[in-house]
Amino acid sequence: MTQEIDLSKLPPAEPYDKARDEAQRARLMKVWKTPTGWRRISAVNNSSVGKWYLLTSFAFFTFAGFLALLIRAQLAVPNNDLLSQSLYNQLFTLHGTAMMFLFAVPIFEAVAILILPEILGARDLPFPRLSAFGYWCFLIGGLFVCGSVFFGVAPDGGWFMYTPLSSDPDYSGLGADIWLLGLSFIEVSSIAAAVELIVGVLKSRPPGMRLNLIPLYCWYVLVVAGMILFAFPPLIAGDLLLEMERAFNWAFFDPDRGGDPLLWQHLFWIFGHPEVYIIFLPSIALIATILPTFAGRPMVGHSWIVLSAVGVAFLSFGLWVHHMFTTGLPEISLSFFSAASEAVAVPTGIQIFCFIATMLVSKVRRSVPMLFAGGALAIFVFGGLTGVMVALVPFDWQAHDSYFVVAHLHYTLIGGMLFPLFAGVHYWYPFVTQKRMSDKLGRWSFWLMFGGFNLAFLPMHWTGVMGMPRRVWTYDVSDGWAVLNMVSTIGAFIFASGFVVLAVNVLWPRGKAPLVERNLWNAGTMEWSAEVPDKPWGVRSIPYIHTRYPLWEQKELLGEMDRGEWFLPDAEEGKRELIITDILDARPLYVQRVGGPSYLTLGSAFCLGAVFILATFHLWTLTLLFGAGFIGFTLWWLWTGTSEIPEKPEKEAGRGLVLPTYAQGNNSPGWWAVFITMTGDMTAFMGLVFSYFFYWTALPDFLPGAARLPGFGWLLVGLALLLAGWVTALLARERLTAGGTGQAMALLVAGVPLGALGIGAWGWAARSAGFDPTETSFDATVWVLILWMGLHLLLDAVMRLYVAARVWRSRCTPRYRADSVNLTLFTHFLALTAVVIFALLALFPMLMGVV
Repeated sequence: MTQEIDLSKLPPAEPYDKARDEAQRARLMKVWKTPTGWRRISAVNNSSVGKWYLLTSFAFFTFAGFLALLIRAQLAVPNNDLLSQSLYNQLFTLHGTAMMFLFAVPIFEAVAILILPEILGARDLPFPRLSAFGYWCFLIGGLFVCGSVFFGVAPDGGWFMYTPLSSDPDYSGLGADIWLLGLSFIEVSSIAAAVELIVGVLKSRPPGMRLNLIPLYCWYVLVVAGMILFAFPPLIAGDLLLEMERAFNWAFFDPDRGGDPLLWQHLFWIFGHPEVYIIFLPSIALIATILPTFAGRPMVGHSWIVLSAVGVAFLSFGLWVHHMFTTGLPEISLSFFSAASEAVAVPTGIQIFCFIATMLVSKVRRSVPMLFAGGALAIFVFGGLTGVMVALVPFDWQAHDSYFVVAHLHYTLIGGMLFPLFAGVHYWYPFVTQKRMSDKLGRWSFWLMFGGFNLAFLPMHWTGVMGMPRRVWTYDVSDGWAVLNMVSTIGAFIFASGFVVLAVNVLWPRGKAPLVERNLWNAGTMEWSAEVPDKPWGVRSIPYIHTRYPLWEQKELLGEMDRGEWFLPDAEEGKRELIITDILDARPLYVQRVGGPSYLTLGSAFCLGAVFILATFHLWTLTLLFGAGFIGFTLWWLWTGTSEIPEKPEKEAGRGLVLPTYAQGNNSPGWWAVFITMTGDMTAFMGLVFSYFFYWTALPDFLPGAARLPGFGWLLVGLALLLAGWVTALLARERLTAGGTGQAMALLVAGVPLGALGIGAWGWAARSAGFDPTETSFDATVWVLILWMGLHLLLDAVMRLYVAARVWRSRCTPRYRADSVNLTLFTHFLALTAVVIFALLALFPMLMGVV
C-alpha cells in the first residue's frame, strides 16, 4: 500500500557523501545512457525522440514552404505557365496537408515530448517506447504522403478532400487514397502522443505538485492533447467511410444511392476547426512560459488563463459549421454557429489581456524570444479581427472561398503558431544544446519574416475582396489582381529568406563555443534545473515541488536535487524508474519501471506503415502479412516491456519514503492509457453514429421498410453472445484474483468464440435481409457498424489470448494482474459499443414506427 506521509515534513537528507554521489551518478548514467552509433535509432529517451520529432517536423515545414514558393511563383504574373494545372493542384494540396498534418500538430508533440518531463521535474514520460513508436509512424507516413509528388501521384483534391469528386477513383486517381490512408496512419502517431502527454501530465508530476501548481505550459498540453483525443477520431471515421466507398464502392457519399457529400464536410470540419485551436493553443503556451521569465514575475491571471484555455477548447467543438455557411444549411443553424464563432473570441481575448497585463506591471527584458513573441501577438490579434468578420454569415457569403480567407487563415496560424514557435526555438535552444544562438541573426530573421509575412498576406485581403478565388491556377490581366499578387510573391520570398537565416542560426556548428551558464534566462520553471552539460537521466533526483515557479520560490532546490537529496537518486536495480503520483494532489503512489532502448517500436511502426501503404495499392495479401507482423512486434514489445513483476514489492525512494514497485487499476498509467485510448476510439465510433443520424435527418427515406430490416431475433442473439463474452472477461478477472489461474485462462479463451459467434449472428442478420453496401447508404451504414464491431472483436481476441498466455507463463498472477484489469476495462467499452449498435439497428427503427 502507498505510504501516507506529509511531504512537507520529510526527515532531513543524509549528509552529502562525494563517493556515494559519484557511485549513484555512475549507476544512473549506465541505466539512462542513450545508445550511440547506428544503435541510436533504438533510443526511446524523451530527449532523443523529442529532437527527432522537432527536426523532422521542421523538415516537412521546409518542404511545404518550398511548395508555397512555387505556388506564389505561379501566381506572380497573369497567364503564367510555370506550373501545369495538374501539378499546381498537387502542390497546393500537399502544401496544406504537410503544414497541417506534418508540421502544425507534430511540432506541438515534438516540443512537448522534449520539454514536458523536464518542466514537470520528472525523469521521462510514462511510455517512452510509445513516444518512439509514434515518431516512427509520423516519419514513415510523412515520407509516403510527401514522396508521392515525385511520382506524379500526389493528392490533388485540396487538404480537405471534398466529396463527391474525391470519392470517385476514376476522377481523383491514386492520390486521394494516398491522402486518406497516409494521413490515417499519421493520425495514429498523433493519438499515441496525445495518450502519452495526457498520462504524463496527470500521473508523472513530482510529489507535491498539485494540479493547481502545474506550470501553464502543462495545462495547455493537457487541454490540447484532450482536444486531439476528441477531434482526430471523427476524421478517422470519415476516412474509413470515404476509403470504403473508393475501394469497395460502398454508398456513403453518392447522392444517386442515398449518400450525401455534405456528411464528409461535417466529419472533416468536426476535426478541422478544433484543429485550428490545437495548433494555436500550444504556441500560446510557449508565450505563457517565456513571458514570465523576461518579465521577472509570475503570470498575471494564472487561473483565468487556465479557464480560458479550457473554454476555447470547449467552444471550438461547436464551431465546425463556421466553414459551411454557404452549403445551404437552415438559417437557425447558421445563427447558432455564427454566435459560437463570435463567442470563442472571449476566452481567447482573456489570454491576450493577461499577457499584456503581465508586461504592463513589470519591466520586460529585451530579447530575441520576446521580439518573436511580440510579433506573434500583433499578427494574431489582426488575424483574430478578420476572424470575427468571417464569423458573420452575410460577410462570409461574400468572402467565402476567396483569398480573403487565405489571408485570414495565415494571419491566424502564422501569427498564432509560427512566430511563438520561433520564440520558443530561441528560448529553449540553450536548454537543448547548452549553446547560444546568435542574437544578431535572430533579429535579422525576425524582421525579414515579420516584414515579409505582412507584405505577402496583407494584400490578399484586397485580392479576396476584389474577387480572386482560392485555389485558382492562373488569372487574366483584366482581373486587376496582377500588382497585388506580385507584391504577395515578393513578400513570400522575403519571409522565406528570414526562415533561411533562422535555419542557419539553428544549424550552424558551435562545437567550440562555450557552454551556457545554468538557467541562462533566470527562469522559474523546472526545465532550467538541468545540469550543464546535460545528463540523459533528466533530473538527478526527483524533487518535492510546492510552488508554481520552483526555481524562484524554492531557493535551495537546485543544490538539493544535485546532491541527490530527493527521490530516486540511485538506480540500484539497474532499472529506469519514475515516480507515479495521484491526479489531484500529486501524492506519490508507486515507482514505475519503464522500458529502455528497443528496436521493437521501429519494427512495429514499419509493419503498420506497410499495412496502410500496401492497402493504398490494394495488395491485400501483403497487407495481411504485414498486419500479422505488426501484431507480432507489438505483442513482443508489450511482453518484454510492460507489467513486469518486480524483484521486490516495494522500495525506499529516498527521505524515508517507501513506495510499491507495481500498480494496477486506476493507480497505474497503463490503466489510464487504455481508458484514454478507448475514449478516443469511442469518439471515432460516435462519428459513425453521427453519420447514421445525419442520414436519418437529411434523407426522408433513409430507414427502409420493415421487410428490409435486419432480423430482430438474430440481432438480439448476437448482442447476447457479445455480452456473454464481456461477462467472461469479468469472471476471468475475479477468478484470477481469487487464485484460480486455470479457470481464468479458460474464461479468457472462451470469450473468443463467443465474440465470433456474436458478430456472425449480426452479419447473418444483415445478409439474410439482403443488405448490399453498394446499393444504399442505409445498407452501407449497417455493414460499416458491423465491420467496426468485428475489427474490435479481432483486437479483443488477440488481447484475450495474450493475457491468457501471460497467466500461463506466470507473468500475470493473482497479486500482479494489471494485464487482466486493463483487458476488462477494454471489454467495458466493447460492451457499450455493442449495445449502441444494437440500439441503432434494432431499437431505433422500431421507435420510429418501422414495424
